[in-house]
Parts: sequence; structure tokens; C-alpha cells
Amino acid sequence: MGLVAAKIEPTAKEEIVNGLTQSLAETAIATLKAQNFHWNVTGMSFGALHALFQEIYEDHFEGQDTLAERIKTFDAHAEGRYSVFLERSAIEEHDGRTDARTMVEVLMQDQETLSSTLSALAEVADQHGDFATNDLATARIEQHDKFAWMLRAHLKTTAA
Repeated sequence: MGLVAAKIEPTAKEEIVNGLTQSLAETAIATLKAQNFHWNVTGMSFGALHALFQEIYEDHFEGQDTLAERIKTFDAHAEGRYSVFLERSAIEEHDGRTDARTMVEVLMQDQETLSSTLSALAEVADQHGDFATNDLATARIEQHDKFAWMLRAHLKTTAA
């Protein structure tokens, strides 16, 4: 049976909030990186990548809000400082000074990292009967997997 956030035991809440905070940190860094690449992409694929990078950062911006609001349902603090996000995140920031192919490769890896982090969160939430967090994580996994696929398709040189 699933539990509402207020009914989850304190140690379980701490573990879930930790996973949510990790996901929030990585999403925030990935958001800024996608926006940075959106501003700085050049080359023959400019139009398509400019649009895709915007789609990614807009999605991630909404994802940040969803993750932070879920943290608040546990009456926990939703972190909002990039300095803390950078300390926690497995995703690193980027100065945006690179070619379009590298931008695509880096963002694809970031999407895979986010999917992995959220998969771990989904498992923790499921173990503690927190179906709402599991559902949130699963929805975000689906989105990150889709973006990873779209980015990976840009790297293909032959038809599959």
C-alpha cells in the first residue's frame, strides 16, 4: 500500500529527500548547460540543435520545479543554490566553447546520468511505499531517455 509523504517514516523521508535533492541538483546543472549550448551552438545543424537544446532546457526547468515541490511535500528544504548543486551533481557545468558534435555528446551523457539518478530514486521510493515520488521519477526517466535517444540520433552517421 502506498503512503502519502506525511505518513512516511523519518529515515525513509530522509533517504527519499536525498534522492530528490540529487535529482534536482543534476537537473539544474543540466538545464543551465543546455541553455548555454543553445546560445552558443554553431554550424550546419544550428537550427535543429538550437531548437532541441531549447526544448531540453525548458523541459528541465519545469522538472526542477516538480522535484523541488515534491521535496516540499516532505516538509524539507528545497535547495536553490548553484554552488550546492555543483557540489552534489554528477553532471558538470560547461563553458559552452566547443563544437556542436561535442555539445550533443555531452548532453546525451547528461541525459543518461539523469535517467540513472532518477532510476535509483524510483527504487528507493518504491521500497518505502512512496508511489508518488516513484511516479514522478519514472515520468522524468521517460523524458530523459527520450532526449538521450534524440541526441544519440544526431550522432549517427548511417541509417539504423
